[in-house]
Amino acid sequence: MRSSSTLRRICSGLMLAAAPLLAQPAAAQFFWSPPDFSAPPLTDAEAATALGLPGATAEEIRAGLVWNLRAALNVAALQCQFEPTLLSISNYNAMIAHHDAEMDSAQSVLLGYFQRTVGKGKPGQAASDQYGTRIYSGYSTVQAQRGFCQAAAQVGRQAIFANRGSLHEVARTGLGSIKKSLVLAGEQFYGDPGRSFALTLPSFDKKCWKKDKLRPNCQADYEQKVAAR
Repeated sequence: MRSSSTLRRICSGLMLAAAPLLAQPAAAQFFWSPPDFSAPPLTDAEAATALGLPGATAEEIRAGLVWNLRAALNVAALQCQFEPTLLSISNYNAMIAHHDAEMDSAQSVLLGYFQRTVGKGKPGQAASDQYGTRIYSGYSTVQAQRGFCQAAAQVGRQAIFANRGSLHEVARTGLGSIKKSLVLAGEQFYGDPGRSFALTLPSFDKKCWKKDKLRPNCQADYEQKVAAR
């Protein structure tokens, strides 16, 4: 009986000791020490510039925020499948299902913006289509893919839990971090040796070689380059 009580006290102690660890947020999938992608919420003036919607009304800016978030998370769903734990596809699909009415409204309002600023009919429709293509391309990245996928996953999780009709608020607070993540930033503590490594080679000019051996003057130049790295 006494040993059982002692065991319970030990288990309770271990649980208390582990509690702070369990409360910590999950570590980033790609980095030991991830970059800081935090960014302040976009104001209407900042959003009009960042989203490429000059002269937009407050309603049109909200629509632009929603449509840009949709584009960013759609690109993430396509580009981030290499890391399944980010749930990029399921986050995107859940957002579409949960916020479909707000996104339909955003698409309509944005079309109205281009009809107003470019021209009614085909000119406005063409400008709206071009805008959609442009913002999708703007969120596509190769070198900064890991950071983008990380940031998009965090904002995507916020989107699927946001109340209907409030997706523009998620976009206002989250698009800044997604755009910031498009600039390459590697592991912050140990560096990123795999990507930053550059091989230093000797000259392959014929005058530097004799019978497959590097001439002394070229050898000296090569060693100087290696020492300068």
